[in-house]
Amino acid sequence: MESCSLCPRKCGVNRLKGGIGFCKAGLLPMVSSFHAHFGEEPPISGHKGSGTIFFTHCSLRCVFCQNYPISQMGEGREVSISELAKIMIKLQDQGCHNINFVTPTHYIPQILKAVCVAKEKGLDVPLVYNCGGYESLEALKILDGVIDMYMPDMKYSDNAAARKYSSAPDYFEASKKAIKEMYAQVGDLKVVRGIAEKGILIRHLVLPDNLAGSEAIFDFIINELSPDTYVNIMAQYYPCHLAFNFPEISRRITHREYIDAIDIAKKKGLSGGFRQVLATIDRARIPEWTDNLRE
Repeated sequence: MESCSLCPRKCGVNRLKGGIGFCKAGLLPMVSSFHAHFGEEPPISGHKGSGTIFFTHCSLRCVFCQNYPISQMGEGREVSISELAKIMIKLQDQGCHNINFVTPTHYIPQILKAVCVAKEKGLDVPLVYNCGGYESLEALKILDGVIDMYMPDMKYSDNAAARKYSSAPDYFEASKKAIKEMYAQVGDLKVVRGIAEKGILIRHLVLPDNLAGSEAIFDFIINELSPDTYVNIMAQYYPCHLAFNFPEISRRITHREYIDAIDIAKKKGLSGGFRQVLATIDRARIPEWTDNLRE
């Protein structure tokens, strides 16, 4: 953080002395909310919920971000390291199956310090790193042995689209390196009695007109990770925030576009993971999931 390189942008600002880089994060972590979350994938939420902590700010600038008040407008409040640790313990005491760090990239050092404090207070549930997929390889290596489950997005295989919609012209290269490191650390998702304990679960949001480049993403997962990798192919895209400035993404996806993505994944050989029921395309609400991609 003295010369910040926590994400691939490597802004180089001194956050220890108040410097602010692209993500707009300062020295102390900012938290928007925390609660038991029941809208994650079934083995993550389970029956008692995922102990989700939503961090403020982001290293991406997705024009269609559904959480833009948090990620881009700074909604949230600063918390101390000790308070962050207490939040983890509180969520565990509520019975949550895991602690789920949402958009944690720019707060890795603070999270690690808080985890150390929480461990001393009895934290023993799995830790989930829930991110946009735009990660620094060097930062991820520090997390080896600490994080139990990774839940990265793979947003784009086309860097032109990544530049246009998320201000990340090197997204695909960065995400591939990062996700290979995540997979090397934790492997395929391990689910015991319906609850995930360790491994990687990749999320892919289908965009209008296949602007995300789904096929190349599935090829990467099968060829460089494993055909058994759990992939959640999401149908929940809807235009919000700045998306209406871009006519090509100013609409929801169609049923046909979603089914085409599912068919490609199945033909490529992906067998584990989740797809959403088609009703979720037509209205914004908590997703419903099928059990796997084999159906």
